[in-house]
Amino acid sequence: MFTLTRLSAAAIERGVAVAADLPLTAPPVLRVSHSRVPGTPLPFGFAYDMRRSCIGSGPEAFKAAKLAFGRWTPFDLGWARVANPDARIVAGQVIAVEVCTLGLWTLNLSRIREVAETPISFGFIYVTTTAHVERGEERFFVGLDAASGDVFYELEAFSRPRHTLAILGFPLSRWFQHRFARESHRRMREETLAGLEA
Repeated sequence: MFTLTRLSAAAIERGVAVAADLPLTAPPVLRVSHSRVPGTPLPFGFAYDMRRSCIGSGPEAFKAAKLAFGRWTPFDLGWARVANPDARIVAGQVIAVEVCTLGLWTLNLSRIREVAETPISFGFIYVTTTAHVERGEERFFVGLDAASGDVFYELEAFSRPRHTLAILGFPLSRWFQHRFARESHRRMREETLAGLEA
């Protein structure tokens, strides 16, 4: 799973095709429409993360945030990206996230479990497959607060390492997870603002 060079487009395509039938490695815990209620039990040994930020204001900002989701902006971090960017946000879709950490490349394959959309919200959850260095679920959600007009982005996850290197380097894995969350929120703010200026 860890390589010294990034995979070719053909290898990524093969991986995505295989992942459509791979087992999922985490139980369904998260829900798209709302974040986890504090105190709700998690599977044993899993870490939980939740980050929410305001990324804009008004209906046009919400529209821009939704479009950013469709371009996979939350993953567009330089050291991480969605390697099958034409993938649609629909249940059953395989998402291939390519990550480079400390000079090592990984291709992490998950499947979208749930998608939900209303006039003022949009989000999805994906679940890791056996072709992922972690096991868990991750939730991506944007919404328009009807009272304040704020557009908010929520990134929520529960996970535990699955690959031996991820287990041995658990503190470092957690550091990169927190870095991903911070930078994902920054990119969503940038793209939402850019969408308003376009």
